[in-house]
Amino acid sequence: MTLGKLLFATTLFASPLFVLAQEGPSTQAIVTVNSKSPQQLTTETLKARVNNHETQLTAVVPVKPNGTQVALLIDDGLRSSIGRQFSDIKNFISSLPQGTEVLVGYMQNGRVVAQQPFTTDLKAAAASLRIPLGSPGLSASPYFCLSDFVKHWPGSAEGSSAQGSMLPAKARFVLMITNGVDPYNGSVSPMNQNSVYVDTAIRDAQSAGVPVYSIYYGDAGIRGGNASFSGQSYLAKVADETGGQGYFQGLGNPVSLTPFFDKFRKSISESFVATFPAPAKSRDLVELKFSTTLPATKLQAPRYVRPGTRITGSQSASNRG
Repeated sequence: MTLGKLLFATTLFASPLFVLAQEGPSTQAIVTVNSKSPQQLTTETLKARVNNHETQLTAVVPVKPNGTQVALLIDDGLRSSIGRQFSDIKNFISSLPQGTEVLVGYMQNGRVVAQQPFTTDLKAAAASLRIPLGSPGLSASPYFCLSDFVKHWPGSAEGSSAQGSMLPAKARFVLMITNGVDPYNGSVSPMNQNSVYVDTAIRDAQSAGVPVYSIYYGDAGIRGGNASFSGQSYLAKVADETGGQGYFQGLGNPVSLTPFFDKFRKSISESFVATFPAPAKSRDLVELKFSTTLPATKLQAPRYVRPGTRITGSQSASNRG
């Protein structure tokens, strides 16, 4: 190699642009604080590792109501007794912070039928509730519905962009009310909890940057301890892998949904959008781990993220930790 070529190569490798290209595209993920007292995440108190390599955070921004979309997905196969919970559900929707966009949808036949588009009219969204049809297994599988919904998020920039480019979306959260059973797995036995459809739904939610929360409620058809265990196990796995939470009250239906709604609303209010570089390699998802120096604080975050995922969760996206 000539001296000129050597100097050029040395300059190239030292260039910030080359380093940035090696690090990969700017990527965002939702991180939620789980603490008894409110805690503020910053670039100093939050640490990130991508594919087990420490990664420099470039911004940590709190999610704001006007940067939030909540999709409430109700299994259309639920028992009609869910009607006794309607006052809790309506109060939850109406009590979301002003500026939050909400969609009420029913899971049926492997897809979600929305009652209305995403809207900030919380009263109208609450009024759109109806009693589930209550036919056993009407959702086909809640995981089919979840996969289809997050891949075709209503009004998303991914689906509507004429340029075909990935534009920033709002911070998006899913809250499912379902028994969580995957009938296509062929068994509800505690010894058979591997489901390709659950795993696919997890991957699709991770790719979309959507934390999935759920409330367990019994289906009209599938009953019994094994079914409850199976459904709750799947819902817990989906929540853990995507950065959400699964809410249960034993193996039976909860007396009231209000305590779960309160926890969900608190989680949204304590969520942050973290920005960092993630390498785009042969696979489309990379492993992600967060930790914090804040005392007595746990974090919820997705286990995997798609490089280049963009989320706008705040009015002030330039607000650095």
